[in-house]
Amino acid sequence: MLKKSVIVSSVVLMSMIPMFSLSSESYASDFKKGKETSIKVMEYNIHHAEGMDDILNLNRIGDVIKSSGADIIGLQEVDNHFSTRSNFEDQAKWLANYLGMHYQFAANLDNDPLNAGEPRRQYGTVILSKYPILSSENHLLDNTQYPAEQRGLAKTVINVNGNHINFYNTHLDNKTSEARDIQVNEILTIVNQDHGTSILVGDFNATPDSPEIIKMSAQYHDTFAELGLNDAYTSYYYSDKPNRRIDYIYTSDDVKIKAGKVIDTIAADHLPITAELVINKKEHPSHG
Repeated sequence: MLKKSVIVSSVVLMSMIPMFSLSSESYASDFKKGKETSIKVMEYNIHHAEGMDDILNLNRIGDVIKSSGADIIGLQEVDNHFSTRSNFEDQAKWLANYLGMHYQFAANLDNDPLNAGEPRRQYGTVILSKYPILSSENHLLDNTQYPAEQRGLAKTVINVNGNHINFYNTHLDNKTSEARDIQVNEILTIVNQDHGTSILVGDFNATPDSPEIIKMSAQYHDTFAELGLNDAYTSYYYSDKPNRRIDYIYTSDDVKIKAGKVIDTIAADHLPITAELVINKKEHPSHG
């Protein structure tokens, strides 16, 4: 059953948008009752559900996610009524329905419909969650110095058993390290302004030894690096087998990293990764 949806415009930066209603009393209660919780997080560039066999199969993507047991998922390269390449499907809504999860779609490309009255043709990132999504926003990242495809940083606040975590999802420039460095600087500025537990996932289009990833990893924990999995390749990149690690799951200091895994599948041109994490209990101030 579809829990809730929100479309985040790529035209303006969105303010925090409640995804369901909470009374001030229940909101305060949620903040007080946080407890330690184990969660599994996934990051996955789904290539609009076109696999390495050149077959478009959104059901296959859904099955990969479902079988992983992931609780919160960040997807990149997701179409929303975008074009014939994905049969003009609202892929975020379809996956949320299939998985019975909450979701947030962030449009980084937002094009006019082919015909008046039809939905806008959008492309971007999605956050799926077993847990309620309290709010969402999308930050468009600057691309004036190195003009290219518009990129963004999607943010949600998710209520994980009373712990309100900041969950981010991004997909960085695929052309130059200089452009990605600017985008990483923007991301760090945004994330560092937020308080509390943070998890950030994304396709960074950069390997662990690149300057932009070194900068990112200096401030947040690269789960796979800390688990000794630097050779856990995720991208095919002009190859018939994965040959680069460019997909990441980052955490703040207060998250315990237990395990990580690369899932072997031909459902897209990237391999999905999962990390088993422990969110620590926190005492939160009441809001009334």
